[in-house]
Amino acid sequence: MSNLTRFLGGSPGSVLAKLIFLSLLVGAFMHYLDITPLGLIEGLFDWISSVLDLSLDTVKEVGLWIVYGAVIVVPLWILTRIFGQR
Repeated sequence: MSNLTRFLGGSPGSVLAKLIFLSLLVGAFMHYLDITPLGLIEGLFDWISSVLDLSLDTVKEVGLWIVYGAVIVVPLWILTRIFGQR
């Protein structure tokens, strides 16, 4: 068995025929669903962008919670440190 045949997983002709048949099936399915390769790539980038936006919005919101809490907690902590030293 040659290195090419071993790499391809069969003879080049049979592998080519299988790839053409599978490409035809996938292409027909994508056409039926009105999906294009460029649309898939754009959709992937849009999804990644929305996940990052969601994550950044969450980080901003948690940061605001920390600031809101610190407005109350830090002065109380300072007061307990000042009056607790006696």
